Amino acid sequence: MDIIFECTKTLRTPHTQNPFKLEISQTMNFGDFVALFGKSGAGKTTILRILAGLTPPDTGYIKVGDEIWQDGKYILPPQKRSIGFMFQDYALFPHLSVEENILFATKRKTDFISWLIDTMELNAILKHPITQISGGQAQRVALARSLARKPKILLLDEPLSALDSTMRLTLQNIISKLHSDLGLSTILISHEITEIIRLSTKVWCIENGNITKSGSTDEIFGAPLSGKVQLSGEILRKTPQGVVEIIDIACTSQIVRVLYPTDDAKNFAIGEKVLIVSKAFNPLLFKIPF
Repeated sequence: MDIIFECTKTLRTPHTQNPFKLEISQTMNFGDFVALFGKSGAGKTTILRILAGLTPPDTGYIKVGDEIWQDGKYILPPQKRSIGFMFQDYALFPHLSVEENILFATKRKTDFISWLIDTMELNAILKHPITQISGGQAQRVALARSLARKPKILLLDEPLSALDSTMRLTLQNIISKLHSDLGLSTILISHEITEIIRLSTKVWCIENGNITKSGSTDEIFGAPLSGKVQLSGEILRKTPQGVVEIIDIACTSQIVRVLYPTDDAKNFAIGEKVLIVSKAFNPLLFKIPF
């Protein structure tokens, strides 16, 4: 089953001097985790809003499985689309409690809602006003609310940009688990390459309204380590391979993959900052103190 998404939209943004046309024609499979990557003002958020039915395109065709959401004559209303949307600013209601925010779209507490609350570790603050919880807690409330109606598609517009690195990693793990456990099709906007690599399976690179490149995360960001290299980055993944481990490290705009002896690799953890020094194609890793 596929999600077919075609649209055009003339855009005017604060980041561009002249209007430009967003032109998208993409297909994603159910279960994909797609990241939209590009500069501010390239049209990423507009893509999510058109898919959710919040922004009308100039022309558009959206088909989700066997269901037409939009064509030249018909537009499915936003409330009838099986979509959960988590906005960059969370868009929580300040006059409601944590529980009331989560239940806003469903009006009643189901077993699934209880499971979401447990998964997000929100039981202790359900009666708290939104204005009295932390940024990390607000992020989890917004995520729970976006999933309360059991959507097929989850849209994430830079949901973790305001969090510190420790909280960001925690929430990335929660998002990854929910995507897998619920069988979601997810589209993420992020400027953080480490976040994209940890979460997504595919990347669409967007520039001035056009997808200039698309492929797996490895195809878009991957790069072999050549000789006489010194780079710094953050450890993304560690994959045991017998006597060695494959360590993926995010370095600026690419992912560097190195093979490292298993015994030595135990000294490095996911999320740690490291310096990579390579001579004659033999990599050495050094921890960078915070």
